[in-house]
Amino acid sequence: MPPRPAEPALRDDVAALLGGYRALPGVRDELVDEHGRPRPHWATALEALARMGREEVGRAFALADRHQRDTGVYYRVYDAGESRERAWPLSHLPLVIPQAEWREVEAGLKQRAALLDRVLADAYGPAGLVRDGALPAAALAASPDFLRPMVRVTGRGAGRLQVYAADLGRGADGRWWVLGDRAQAPSGMGYALENRIALSRALPDLYAAMNVRRLAPFFQAWRGALAAQAGRESSRIGLLTPGPLNETYFEHAYLSRYLGFLLVEGGDLTVRDDAVYVRTIGGLKKVDVLVRRLDAEFADPVELDPDSRIGAPGLAQAVRAGSVVLANPLGAGLLESRALLAFLPALARRLLGEDLKLPNVATWWCGQEAARDAARARLEEFAVAPAYSRAEGWPFGTMPVRVAALDAASRARLDDWLERRAVEVVAQEPIGVSTMPVWRDGRLRPRPFTLRAFVVATPDGWEVLPGGFCRLSDDDDPRSLSMQLGGRSADVWIAADEPVEPATLLPTPDRVAITRVIGYLPSRAAENLFWLGRYMERAEATLRAVRCLAGLAIEHGEAAGPARAALARAMELLAAWGAAAPEAAPERGAAARVIGAALSGADRPGSVLRLASEARRAASVIRDRLSPDAVRALADLSALFERRDANPPGPGEALETADQGLRILAALSGLVQENMNRLSGWRFLEIGRRIERGILTARFVRRFAEPDAPSSCLDALLEICDSQITYRARYLMGALRAPLVDLVMLDDGNPRSVAFQVGRLADHVGALAELPTHAGPFPPRDIVADLASRLRGWDAAEIDAAAIVSVENRLMELSNEIGACFFTQADAPSDDDSVEDGG
Repeated sequence: MPPRPAEPALRDDVAALLGGYRALPGVRDELVDEHGRPRPHWATALEALARMGREEVGRAFALADRHQRDTGVYYRVYDAGESRERAWPLSHLPLVIPQAEWREVEAGLKQRAALLDRVLADAYGPAGLVRDGALPAAALAASPDFLRPMVRVTGRGAGRLQVYAADLGRGADGRWWVLGDRAQAPSGMGYALENRIALSRALPDLYAAMNVRRLAPFFQAWRGALAAQAGRESSRIGLLTPGPLNETYFEHAYLSRYLGFLLVEGGDLTVRDDAVYVRTIGGLKKVDVLVRRLDAEFADPVELDPDSRIGAPGLAQAVRAGSVVLANPLGAGLLESRALLAFLPALARRLLGEDLKLPNVATWWCGQEAARDAARARLEEFAVAPAYSRAEGWPFGTMPVRVAALDAASRARLDDWLERRAVEVVAQEPIGVSTMPVWRDGRLRPRPFTLRAFVVATPDGWEVLPGGFCRLSDDDDPRSLSMQLGGRSADVWIAADEPVEPATLLPTPDRVAITRVIGYLPSRAAENLFWLGRYMERAEATLRAVRCLAGLAIEHGEAAGPARAALARAMELLAAWGAAAPEAAPERGAAARVIGAALSGADRPGSVLRLASEARRAASVIRDRLSPDAVRALADLSALFERRDANPPGPGEALETADQGLRILAALSGLVQENMNRLSGWRFLEIGRRIERGILTARFVRRFAEPDAPSSCLDALLEICDSQITYRARYLMGALRAPLVDLVMLDDGNPRSVAFQVGRLADHVGALAELPTHAGPFPPRDIVADLASRLRGWDAAEIDAAAIVSVENRLMELSNEIGACFFTQADAPSDDDSVEDGG
């Protein structure tokens, strides 16, 4: 045998970059072979990284992190019964797969999608596989994802696979294996897209040099396929989300914005005459296609889970009637059963006439006696796992666990399950997963990973995303691949053999259609924008009252004579709207207690902490309509008031904290005014702000400007209403009641006055009155006109408490009417698309 030719020596800088990098024993590594030599398809990347040097590489990766932070990419994790947003954990090096190898994976994915599509259609249709004994009836019937109401449903798209994902791992022999199938509501496509954007911006030269295949054509094909299924020219596609508390809600909002879909929750939908409509501020609009991102059992409380609060009653009947297409169809989660893996190799030969090109993990479903006996004979060699998505009482978690690693007590529990509930158990041959490089502390380190690949159905056949969603463990243990357990995510680069044409979902310059609206505004989104405005304004008013109270306490002392009345009224005011507990008198320590509760009282519904939390909750539902800067500002506001110590802040500290909070709110207000398009969504946020400011300003006047109010109260009113400069410029004297009331109640040129708020409300309500669904009587417009007339006819010297209360009541009535007209409407179905209500 001739000697093996010597391999060329590594460049010194590449050798230095690889220094200390060693594949884990018995595991295939994507970067280096068994001799520690770099694999050929990594050569370009290694040379580029070596040329950059550690410092420049670190700056590039920091740029990727900054992009994702600025974009607001997050993932919700659940810990000890609580959920929180976790910044997206991007791993900075991509998984690189050569084009020739990917073609084989691609072919296997298309074959598997076609197979599962036929299995799904048969399971909910003729059931020939069960009848002929190719698939045990119990293997299907035992699955909680087998939905009997969907059997024999023949509506458009019913029973056909639309979106499919496969979790892949590479064994020690270099072969790709399917670890699991995802068909319920596969997640990860949006995160894969965001990973690509971040990394291609951080390493643009390397990205171009490696001829990385683009993702946009896949999304373009998918969007076109869904539009083709709509069945009419002016189709409307929605993305159905469980809501902002879902772990992947960011992805739902991101994909809907990228693909131009309407992001909807179950509460946004209503079924009329077996058709699905979305509630918008312009009336009910028919939905033709829904990309389903919530589990099927929760989709319809009428026919599926009656306890669901996130579905749309009647959705299953609409599917049955063929008026809406769901991607994926209700019941597709059946394909995720591990029990099914045991039968797919034989089903491929039966239905497709060929072996699986991408084999899945060898699996024995213990619901069959022969398979159970075979598994028991070699149980120490196997891993065991639940056969279905849910197994009540299963003691070993959702991931496969090696039997050999179980202690005696756990082994006894497993034996009990195999005796009593074997139908819910599978045994599998363990498959180790390969490793890929990550960048840690300026060095390369190997980490286990899995790859989620995506396939969609199009009129031209199955389309595979050229890349995917890669999950890595943060250490050497492949069991921590889950994002919930601290795993990370990497981009996937399919390196072509020749330059790749740029691709984008943006229209080309010669085909772009000019538009100045961004689609329909769901009633739920309008309501949350409205309440976001109100929460912002009340938080600002609370901070102004706290700042005034702290200033009085610093300047005069808590129980000082001249300021006693103003101190008492400020504390009464904060107690009146639930920011603090009532205090008997401004005695020593009372102001500090009120200030502490008003800023950070977790048990006070009117505290800034609670108001900021409610504002964030409202914003989380409309995240697709707010800029990342606005979302971060709300997060900063909440963080500012999450005090960890039990002692209330002193007046000086409270004054500084209130100033910081007001600056954040000023920045947020500036973002709203300067960044949001003047469409209906902006108007609802502004209406909420103007109603709240009008009500609170009226309350301030009623509390601080009584006919016999001392000068300290009038001065406090000027401060809280932020009108000192204007008043001092107009009147070269101390605060007097009549000119002060005129300034903050009747002066329509003062942005803080009630009259100014009513003027702005007239503009916004007038614009909403132009919507086609409100061509007749429109109570909000009448209320605003009445308020404007009252304020114009009043004399500041004659305004009393009863008159001010009447203004407050009319503003609250306006709030109720806005809700009745736009948030809880029950309009008849309408497909008048001549006017888009805009986001």
